[in-house]
Amino acid sequence: MKQSSKCALGGIIAALSLVMMISVAIIPFLTYALPAAAGLLIVIIVIEIDKKWAFGVYCTVAILGMLLVPDKEVAVMYLAFFGYYPILKAVTESKLSVVLGWIIKVMAFLGTMIISYFLMIKFMGVTIDEVDELGIIAIPLLLGMGTFAFVLYDIALTRLITAYLAKWRKYFRRYFK
Repeated sequence: MKQSSKCALGGIIAALSLVMMISVAIIPFLTYALPAAAGLLIVIIVIEIDKKWAFGVYCTVAILGMLLVPDKEVAVMYLAFFGYYPILKAVTESKLSVVLGWIIKVMAFLGTMIISYFLMIKFMGVTIDEVDELGIIAIPLLLGMGTFAFVLYDIALTRLITAYLAKWRKYFRRYFK
């Protein structure tokens, strides 16, 4: 792929990711889905260019997201996990065993969610309503449900990557050479 095509693709992916995250201002119930979908776009960069370019696009979107996205929880979720996860997934699945890869991916998810929410609660005034309703049991319950959702996200991401490689990549390659 030519350098100009790499820059164009990176810019398009960054712009689409930002638009998705800013859209939470219009569609507030997609607070977690839109940063996850924005992270899915990084997969295209990982596959078509490489992990270094994907990391550069991730950094660009993360910085611009913190500056431009009105819902900071969305920007933090992208910055803390969903933006770099496709890169982490590519590395763990290509270099590690399946079991070790899953352990690392789940630990990365849990670690970033715990740290992110701790920082958002302490410095950004985000509250977890479930803690008020359910008490301290809410935290492990939320982490368990989040882990389940993460596993489903990973499986869906794997299937989307497979579909992209099998069906959509040939159409994509026509436009970016």
